[in-house]
Amino acid sequence: MARTRAGTSEARHLLDEAEALRALVERVLAGERETRTAVWRHFRDLRARVVRRDLGRMDLARLKDTAPERLQLRPLETAGYRTVGDIVDRTPADLSRLPGVGLRTATAAIAAAGALAEAAEDSRGIRIELDPADARSTDLLTWLRRAVLLADAVGPVRARTVAVARSLPGALSDARPARSRTRMFFAGAQSRAAAQRGLDEVSQILVDAADQGGQGLARELASAVALLDRPPGAAGVWTDFERQAVQYYGLLGEIVGNRGDLSSATGHLPTEIVDRVRNQPLDGTLRTVSLRGYQAFGAKFALVQRRVILGDEMGLGKTIQAIAAIAHLRAQGESHFLVVCPASVLVNWMREITDRGKLTVHRLHGADRATALPRWTAQGGVGVTTFDTLASLDLPAALAGRSRGPRIAMLVADEAHYVKNSDTRRADALRALIERPELVDRVLFLTGTPMENRLDEFQTLVGYLQPGLLDPPRPRSGDPAPVAVPGSWPGVAAALSPRQFRERVAPAYLRRNTADVLSELPERVWTDEWEELHSPAERAAYRDAVLSRQFMAMRRVAFTADPERSRKLGRLVEIAREAAGNGQRVVVFSFFHDVLDLAERRLRAEDDCGQVFGTIKGAMAPDDRQRLVDAFGRCPAPAVLLSQIVAGGTGLNMQAASVVVLCEPQVKPTLEEQAVARLHRMGQVRTVRVHRLLTVDSVDQRLVQILAAKRSDFDAYARRSDLVAAGPEAVDVSDEALTRQVVEQEYARMARAAVSKARVNEAP
Repeated sequence: MARTRAGTSEARHLLDEAEALRALVERVLAGERETRTAVWRHFRDLRARVVRRDLGRMDLARLKDTAPERLQLRPLETAGYRTVGDIVDRTPADLSRLPGVGLRTATAAIAAAGALAEAAEDSRGIRIELDPADARSTDLLTWLRRAVLLADAVGPVRARTVAVARSLPGALSDARPARSRTRMFFAGAQSRAAAQRGLDEVSQILVDAADQGGQGLARELASAVALLDRPPGAAGVWTDFERQAVQYYGLLGEIVGNRGDLSSATGHLPTEIVDRVRNQPLDGTLRTVSLRGYQAFGAKFALVQRRVILGDEMGLGKTIQAIAAIAHLRAQGESHFLVVCPASVLVNWMREITDRGKLTVHRLHGADRATALPRWTAQGGVGVTTFDTLASLDLPAALAGRSRGPRIAMLVADEAHYVKNSDTRRADALRALIERPELVDRVLFLTGTPMENRLDEFQTLVGYLQPGLLDPPRPRSGDPAPVAVPGSWPGVAAALSPRQFRERVAPAYLRRNTADVLSELPERVWTDEWEELHSPAERAAYRDAVLSRQFMAMRRVAFTADPERSRKLGRLVEIAREAAGNGQRVVVFSFFHDVLDLAERRLRAEDDCGQVFGTIKGAMAPDDRQRLVDAFGRCPAPAVLLSQIVAGGTGLNMQAASVVVLCEPQVKPTLEEQAVARLHRMGQVRTVRVHRLLTVDSVDQRLVQILAAKRSDFDAYARRSDLVAAGPEAVDVSDEALTRQVVEQEYARMARAAVSKARVNEAP
């Protein structure tokens, strides 16, 4: 590039161009700051109003919960104060004027009210209630949408924009004399040299501001400028919020901050690990989505600890965290990445990589994998394959031609519990890769249920990543008794105390629960809908199933024996009709194909239940499942989607729906939780209503009774990240044992009923 000489017309043109770019960059960045300030102001006002409403519903007696000393509230109640909201804005002087209220009591009461107000503010988090009629919420969303659009427009060129904003003003100041030939003529030698250096710097900044294709930064910021030229508008903002709630909440959390529970967001990890993770930079250049604080921590954890399990509860965005880690490494110069997942979520992974990052994705699965594999090895990017296909790819041989290593910068295994059994072919294929550090550098296992059956399977996953981490240590003086968990592996549970277990697993395991980190998630309302076997045909079919000990037949008699008079089927239609009247979408889950077929026929026969989509079954190709879910989400509400619970209960995001119907209780509580989590997850903005259809005096009742205790144990153990290893065997008993227990109980119940009836008939 030819050098532009100071004092020439070319210099004046160059400086004019640079001044225009500086003004544009400053306008865009100032517009972003103003927009974010408006978001914060509207959020602050909205939250203050909601907190005041909550305090106005809080009984005055709650002050005693936080006061450091005993409070005498009767004088306040006599004076007409009934709620915390009545006194939160008062001063000690105001209250001490009341009969019987001293200054000490007044001061303590107001301090307690302030503590409750702060707690109420924290508990509200950043949730925006779905109320289009609320003007303040609409104002907040209007400015938040502007912030989202600006972030989308500026994000791809943010690094260059900020660099120009920092360096160009100083360079222009130095180069100012170079605009005038006269000033250059009369300037001294040192001044002329300084002006020429400034002009050279301005010229270089303009070159650096252009992208690889030669497009100027001004043209790339055109959409941001056009957005700032228009006043914020509220039209369609609530619809956009429902569709892009993840982006809205992600940016809102970034702008206003979301204190939350810091120890929960960091998974209760030891301080030294937390400090290392927090100090890890996270390059967002190639990422197109804002991260929540806990998500950024998860991505950094994977980078710092290198080979780990991310065991966040379903719905917290494990996929986004993995993509953020990959995008960071790609921005730092790494080239090859691999995602291994079940076939059911392969399409979703490819879409998420494309939507959430500026990354190249290659499908190493199916008919085209033979051509896709050499393309991935030559070009780099993110290869996506399945556990079963991995063994046939022979990646070591495919990557043999690369001279620089490790050859795969990060391997992500989604639903990693698929390889918890170490003696399977899929586990062998995965282990053959990750046990070669010269071939694979970082490894990230993703799973919401990493200890689904027994502790030794959790040890297997940890052993893949950090061998020796759970080797038995020597007991230390003063340690409490070792963990004694049925089904644990010899030598480890016998030697590790609870504290030692937490310490040992921390370098390789991070888990956060939904309630701890997603304060904006709307509530989940669970209703058990009890019906009865109404017709003689149903009761006879059920009796036959019990006597023949046909467990699966017992579970679906309420649907299949007499569909025309089935109370369960009738209640399903009522729920769908009610949801349709409220403009909501419904997802219907069942374990059984024939139940779903009956439900689909009945719903299609109704003209007031909305459009019916279905049915997702295990035999359906992953691409077809995703297309069906996409069509369901795009169609105008109301609508109904039917799905087999083992096929649609994992890997598919169904936040467009807010009503769930479980046609029968499941043998494993985790199946129900996973199915509901398809809807009740990050991005959901409506209250999720769950209806579980049950039949009294039947197998349903026995299952609910047995599994209620198991679910309680799960809440007590598995949701605690430090004791999560003790949870699964307290949650999921084996199918065989549970079947035998339920069938025998039902057989005995019916026998007792038959004896009782015979005695009644024999009575004189």
